[in-house]
Amino acid sequence: MLSKKIKLQDLPESDSALTPIYGRRGLNVDVPKYEMPENEMLPRTAYDIVHDELMLDGNSRLNLATFVSTWMEPEARQLMADTFDKNMIDKDEYPQTAELEMRCVNMLARLWNSPEHEEATGCSTIGSSEAVHLGGMAMKWKWRERMSAKGKPTDKPNLVLGIDVQVCWEKFCRYWDVEPRFIYMEGDRYIINAEEVLKLCDENTIGVAVIMGTTFTGQYEPVKEINDALDKLNKETGWEIPIHVDGASGGFIAPFIQPEIEWDFRLKWVKSINASGHKYGLVYPGVGWVVWRDKNELPEDLIFYVNYLGGEMPTFALSFSRPGSQIVAQYYNFLRLGKEGYRRIQQSCQDVALYLSGEIAKLGPFELISDGGDIPVFTWKLKEETNYTLYDMSERLRDRGWLIPAYSMPKNREDLVVERIVVKDGFSRDMANLLLDDMKRHLKFFASQPNYISKKTGSHFHHQGRF
Repeated sequence: MLSKKIKLQDLPESDSALTPIYGRRGLNVDVPKYEMPENEMLPRTAYDIVHDELMLDGNSRLNLATFVSTWMEPEARQLMADTFDKNMIDKDEYPQTAELEMRCVNMLARLWNSPEHEEATGCSTIGSSEAVHLGGMAMKWKWRERMSAKGKPTDKPNLVLGIDVQVCWEKFCRYWDVEPRFIYMEGDRYIINAEEVLKLCDENTIGVAVIMGTTFTGQYEPVKEINDALDKLNKETGWEIPIHVDGASGGFIAPFIQPEIEWDFRLKWVKSINASGHKYGLVYPGVGWVVWRDKNELPEDLIFYVNYLGGEMPTFALSFSRPGSQIVAQYYNFLRLGKEGYRRIQQSCQDVALYLSGEIAKLGPFELISDGGDIPVFTWKLKEETNYTLYDMSERLRDRGWLIPAYSMPKNREDLVVERIVVKDGFSRDMANLLLDDMKRHLKFFASQPNYISKKTGSHFHHQGRF
């Protein structure tokens, strides 16, 4: 019997596995981008298409703009891969993953000095944005309870916060119908203080948001100073204005390398704290945490009980289904590093930040706004007008993959443009020196081009906050 000659192009994709990779039909035709293709393709072909497109992304290890972790140990990565299929909300089906979550909550509550006699109240979230909403909702509900008990109206809640907050706080105010009372930057003051806070407080203030490590400059806001001022105000007025500490970054920094700073539950009016496990908690995105001082600070109205997963389960997060792998990775880090390991890593990050900020200040045209002495984040501005802008410098640094944002400050200091570097685990002193060499190279370029005209207005570089 004669054999029939089969043309390769007549074979379905699944039968052409012997074709050289980039000779495959699936890699030599247009792939639809905005609608599903009609036919399936080999797993490896789909992988290669997506992988090749992702090569156009920036290198995450050179991304000094993001606050989120860009490196984890292989063992942590393996644990995450082992648990990608576990849905965090299925606590009855995955009881041990739920147990690890509560262990993490209790570890953080103790790290942040919650009262020892209380069982920790808190939960994991998809990030600090969700955690902020939960903390804000609890403050609003508690305020409403207090006002209703006094027979007073509850239709005009307000929140006092700095203009330096991350956009999730603005979202909270808009979504939950709370008036934001912003403290604006003035002159060289880029963060809030007690004096400015008290000017905006009244009986309708649900709370004050204080940031341990602002996105704009990396500075700590004075939690203790604000707590003491509120303590006096609350005693004089009978109000009970609390503090929520946004410790998205600082919550994993201050306890380890600045234990002398009082910012947490040691202070009477700090009622809730959030932090990002995927920032200086050293976990890949996304996982956040919110912890309340005690169970009385979380209104029962915000807790829902469901039984359709196999057992009655309380839930008070905004999201429902989400991966358990980040929870497992966070527990791995707590177990693997302990306090000593976190202290060593965070101190190393700060040492590199202080070194790099000091060297950048020596380059000539730059003046530091912050130096990385709070969280390992620092910013700088141009000392005087030049033939280039920081937007130009940011653009040119991309030629070797460095991602360093340039942005204008918010309202009242929109005239000020800065650049910012976030030093994270995995960014070494050697890498800092490589960056300095590139900065020097670009400064020489600008110096050699006296007629250079800046083309950057900063519109698409404008700072959009973290996450």
